Amino acid sequence: MGTTRTEISSIGKENFIDRLFENTGYTNERTIRLSEKGECCTSHKILLEGVNFDLVYTPLKHLGYKAALCALGEIYALLRQPVSLSLNLGLSSRFSVEDVTDLWSGFVAAAKEHNVKHLSLDLNPSLTGLCISISSAGVQKKGIIAKVPAPKNMDLICLTGNVGAAYMGLHVLQREKVSFIKESSQQPDLSKYKQILAAYLSPSINSSVVSRFVKEELYPSTGYFLTRGLGAAVLDLVKYTGFGAKIYLDRIPVSSQSLEMAQEIEMDMVTAIINGGEDYKFIFTVPIEKHDVVRKDFQDYDVIGHLARPEVGAVLVTPEGAELTIRAQGYEASES
Repeated sequence: MGTTRTEISSIGKENFIDRLFENTGYTNERTIRLSEKGECCTSHKILLEGVNFDLVYTPLKHLGYKAALCALGEIYALLRQPVSLSLNLGLSSRFSVEDVTDLWSGFVAAAKEHNVKHLSLDLNPSLTGLCISISSAGVQKKGIIAKVPAPKNMDLICLTGNVGAAYMGLHVLQREKVSFIKESSQQPDLSKYKQILAAYLSPSINSSVVSRFVKEELYPSTGYFLTRGLGAAVLDLVKYTGFGAKIYLDRIPVSSQSLEMAQEIEMDMVTAIINGGEDYKFIFTVPIEKHDVVRKDFQDYDVIGHLARPEVGAVLVTPEGAELTIRAQGYEASES
């Protein structure tokens, strides 16, 4: 947070909100009516200081941008195009006008990047630091949604990028935070960790993720946005489709810098892949008969497995052929 401080009370909440909307191209739409004809879906997220983010090493502008993506990702996963974003902040007295302006600028940048039409904002007092509540809505033409097939056995499971990097980046930041507290006069040199730090602090989503499917007439039967690790997403997939899933360990993309960091801290990379969160990637299931389309037009996607008979459950298949039950935080062992 910056050194210049202006108390929000010196401006007034409503005046401050009006000021934040100036020059953004948006108006503060507290009630949003979706006029688009189509299938609508919504996404809601709450991010808490000290639980979901640490302001010691998270710039507020990055946090605002990342918070917006957290809600937008679920809209894309459901094959909708986002049309609205709503931000509700709980603010303690620690946060000034300058702090909120930084966070808001990141949020607006994400909205513009993803062609969001409607934006709303509200501010509320908090006794426990910063609380971020985000909601998003998306729509899609009914004709397109009607073409989405039901999931079935042997559907391909596709992943949109490497995983585990954000988890490794978080470990770097947590380690250096401890060192910085002990020796606050010395700034850590983090240049060698640039890729994994970016994966955690400033992830990105390709705004064409849905339009590409529509253009190629390849309609995923299901989609999930990875914020709690690959394992949790696969267990969600199994739970809500009623099928099993086989994920092949040697097909999961992992960056070289993630592998190097895992070796440095002596962590099993499989743990980071399965349980690491905030990858901000997608898994989609597509009919196996569309395999050639995936190979030709979605070469940046990795086929990491397939749906299976329900009795298979969720398993990770090693290169040697062993099948390991996938477990993830937030799930009871009996569910995995």
